[in-house]
Amino acid sequence: MRISFSVGADLREMQGKGASRRLRHTGKVPAILYGGKQEPRAITLDQQNLLTMVGNEKFYSSIVQLKIGDKTEQAIVKDVQMHPARNVVVHVDLLRVIENEPIRIHLPIHFKNETSSPGVKLQGGVVSHMAADVEVVCLPKDLPEFLELDLGSMGLNETKRLSDIPLPSGVSIPLLSHGKDLTIVSIHSPRAEEPEAVVAVAESVAAAPAAGAAAPAAGADAKKDDKAAAPAKKEGGGKK
Repeated sequence: MRISFSVGADLREMQGKGASRRLRHTGKVPAILYGGKQEPRAITLDQQNLLTMVGNEKFYSSIVQLKIGDKTEQAIVKDVQMHPARNVVVHVDLLRVIENEPIRIHLPIHFKNETSSPGVKLQGGVVSHMAADVEVVCLPKDLPEFLELDLGSMGLNETKRLSDIPLPSGVSIPLLSHGKDLTIVSIHSPRAEEPEAVVAVAESVAAAPAAGAAAPAAGADAKKDDKAAAPAKKEGGGKK
């Protein structure tokens, strides 16, 4: 079982918003450890120690060893809540890991050879990522740090799907087993010229109603002229 991080933790007796607020004022972060066919345990983690790890993508795709008193437990990070305005961890959810039980975890996708692909280097295309990570299922011993997809042979207007990602032995993607082979990356033509084309179309559309409006206006003027001329003829006829 690959363990990349080791985190010290303490049991937390007091719970609730008030207790959590007081913990944060002392540099501690409330957390919950659950799963593994055991009762959830409320724990606290060190704020400064966490801040050195939450910016590392491996923290979310690795097995974390928790040292709680004189015991150790293995877990994966399921959720990290950050303060909306400050660089402060508010709460952490951790799921216990059992050696012989599969785990579901999101792994980052690393895209290789983007700039050297024919679609970009030779044809001037732009790479669009539809997904940055994907959920996998595997035993803890088979857990990779990330998945890698090579774009080195991709041309313009080509795409790659979930099924194109090479998977290590023992790792599967649940979406594929449900028939959802989603597109995750594509190379397409640059769209820098699109705004000009849109403006040209808008101008032509705007000009069409204007021209159409001119014809009825001219017709209306002609009718007015006819009406103005008609009474003059009648007046002339009356004098005779």
